[in-house]
Amino acid sequence: MGTEISEPLIIDKENIDDGGAGIESEQVPEWKDQITIRGLVVSALLGTLFCIITHKLNLTVGIIPSLNVGAGLLGFFFVKSWTGFLTKLGFQVTPFTKQENTVIQTCVVACYGLAFSGGFGSYMIAMDERTYQLIGADYPGNRAEDIKNPGLWWMIGFLFVVSFLGLFSLTPLRKVMILDYKLTYPSGTATAMLINSFHTHSGAELAGKQVKCLGKYLSISFVWSCFKWFFSGIGDSCGFDNFPSFGLMLFKNTFYFDFSPTYVGCGLICPHIVNCSVLLGAIISWGFLWPFISAHAGDWYPSGLESNNFKGLYGYKVFIAIALILGDGLYNLVKIIYITAKEMCNKSTQQSKLPIVNEVLDNESSKGLIEQRKRDDIFLKDRIPTWFAASGYVALAAISTAAIPIIFPPLKWYLVLVSYIIAPALAFCNSYGTGLTDWSLSSTYGKIGLFIIASLVGSDGGVMAGLAACGVMMSIVSTAADLMQDFKTGYLTLSSAKSMFVSQLLGTAMGCVIAPLTFWMFWTAFEVGSPDGPYKAPYAVIFREMAILGIEGFSELPKHCLALCAGFFVGALIVNLLRDVTPNKISQFIPIPMAMAVPFYIGAYFAIDMFVGTVILYIWERINQKDAEDYAGAVASGLICGDGIWTIPSAILSIMRINPPICMYFGPSLSS
Repeated sequence: MGTEISEPLIIDKENIDDGGAGIESEQVPEWKDQITIRGLVVSALLGTLFCIITHKLNLTVGIIPSLNVGAGLLGFFFVKSWTGFLTKLGFQVTPFTKQENTVIQTCVVACYGLAFSGGFGSYMIAMDERTYQLIGADYPGNRAEDIKNPGLWWMIGFLFVVSFLGLFSLTPLRKVMILDYKLTYPSGTATAMLINSFHTHSGAELAGKQVKCLGKYLSISFVWSCFKWFFSGIGDSCGFDNFPSFGLMLFKNTFYFDFSPTYVGCGLICPHIVNCSVLLGAIISWGFLWPFISAHAGDWYPSGLESNNFKGLYGYKVFIAIALILGDGLYNLVKIIYITAKEMCNKSTQQSKLPIVNEVLDNESSKGLIEQRKRDDIFLKDRIPTWFAASGYVALAAISTAAIPIIFPPLKWYLVLVSYIIAPALAFCNSYGTGLTDWSLSSTYGKIGLFIIASLVGSDGGVMAGLAACGVMMSIVSTAADLMQDFKTGYLTLSSAKSMFVSQLLGTAMGCVIAPLTFWMFWTAFEVGSPDGPYKAPYAVIFREMAILGIEGFSELPKHCLALCAGFFVGALIVNLLRDVTPNKISQFIPIPMAMAVPFYIGAYFAIDMFVGTVILYIWERINQKDAEDYAGAVASGLICGDGIWTIPSAILSIMRINPPICMYFGPSLSS
C-alpha cells in the first residue's frame, strides 16, 4: 500500500534545514511567475524521456514504478545548470524556486502519465490486427470488424477529447480533500519533501551528489545497452537477453537473468514485497503450474498446438492471469469504497480517524500555527472558480460525447454520456482512496467499464466499445487522482493551486502529443505485440480477452481452465484478506496477488532481474542504511533512464534496417 507521512515531518524538516527560520517569512512568487518558459522546455524534454521509459515498461512487463525521484532530480539539475551557466556568462537570471520545481514535476508527471492511462500497452493496442490474429480469427467473439490499428492522428485526437475531463471533475473539491479531510496523499507528500529539501543549502548539496550518481549509472546503463545490441543478431534468440544463466533446462521455462538495467532498476525502486511477489508468481506458474498442465497435453487440450493458441496452454496462461488481476482489483476496489464510506461517516460525526495533523498542530507552538495558516492562505489565495470547473467539464463532456463515436462507432453517444455522468463519483472514490492508501485503482475502474459496456453492446461491436469505454473511464479517474496528488505537493511547497492546475493542463496537453509520438517510434521500429519479440505488449491480449469474456462468457475455455481460474480468483481474495487482518509483522511477508499475476503470462526472466535489484538494495540497506535511502532512487533512475535513452538510437537503427553484426546463441553441446 502506501507509507503515510505526516505533515509536521515536513515542517520540522524545513525548520531544521533552514537553521530555524520558518516559512512564515518566505517570499512566494505570484502564480504566473511560477510557470516559466525554461520550466516548460525542461518539462517537455523530461516528459519525452519518461514517456519512452513508460512505453518500454508497458510493452514488456506492464509494471511501471514511480519515476518521480528521477523527474524531480533531473528537473532540478537541468534548470540549476542552465541558470548557473547564464550567470557565469554575466546574464541576470530569475532565481530557481521550489514553486517552479513543483510546476516542472507536475508537468512531467502529467505528461508521462498519459503514456500509461492512454492505453498504449493495454486497451488501445488491444484493438489492433496483430492482437486479433494472436487470439485467432476462429475464436468465438473475436471479430475482424473489431479492429482499429494504431494511427498517430486518431490517437492524438482521442487523448485530447478524453484526457482533460478528469482535471475539471474534482477541482471544486480541492479544499475539501486537502484542507478539510487532510488526506495524506503519501506520494504527493514525499515529492514535496524531496523538492523542499532541494531548495535548502544542505539539501541542494545532497541533490548535487544524487544527480552525479544518477548521471554515472545512466552512462553505465546506456553503454551496456549499446554493447548488448552488438550481440543481439537477427531474430529473438540471440544476445545477452537470451543468456541461459541457470542452464538450458531452466532457460526453456524462462528462468534466466537477461542483464536488463531497466528491470534491475525497477527492483531497486519497487518495495521488497512487490519484487518477491513477482518472483513467487514466476515460481508457481513457470516452475510448477505450466509444466504440470503441459504434462496433460492431449487430455486437457489438443497436443501439437501453436504456442499462442488459446485452446492450449496459452489459454491457461492468459485466463489465470486475468483471474488473479480481477480478484486483486475487485478486492481493493471494495476495500477502498468501504474505507471511503466509513471515513466520510466518521468525519460527519467529528470522529474521523483519517491521518490528519490537527491533534499535533494544536500542541505545536504559535510559530507552527502561523506556518500552517500561511500554507492554507496560499493554497486558497488563487481560487479556481467552481463555475469555471463545472462549465469546463460540461463543455468537454459535450465535445467528447460527440467526438468519441466518430473515432469508435460501436461506442454510441448515449453510452459516452452516461459514462461522463457517473465518472465524477468514481473519480472522487479513486482520489479519496489514493489519498488514504496511495493506491490508484484507475485500471480497475477501467476494467469494470470495459465489462459493462461490452456486455451491453453485445456481439455486434461490443469488443471495440468496451475497450474504448475502458479508455474513457481510466483517463478520468487517473488524471483526477494525479491532480489531487499535485495539489497536495503544491500545498506543502507553498505553490499556488492555480499554477498547479495550469501546469497539469499544460503537462496533459504535452502528453497528448508526446505520448502518441513516442509510442509511434516503437510501433514503426519494432514488431509490437509479437509474442516472440522484445515488445510483447502482454496486456493487449488480456484486455481484448476481457472484452470477449464480457460478451461470450466462459464457454470456450480449455478443460479445467474455469475451475483453475475460480481457484486463483478466490485465492487472490483470501491472500488480500490475510494481508489486511494479520498484524503488520506478518502481513509484510504476505505476497501481493496483482504482482504475482504478471509473470504468469509474460515469463520469469524479468522477475529474476527485479529480484537481483531487491537483493542489491537489501544488502545496501544492511551495510549503509543512510546511503541506501539517499542514493538508491538515483541509481535506479539512472539505470532505467540510460536503457530508455538507448531505445531511441536502437529504434533509428531498426527503422534504417541496420542489424546487429553478431548473434550470440547458446545451445546444447553436440555429442561426438
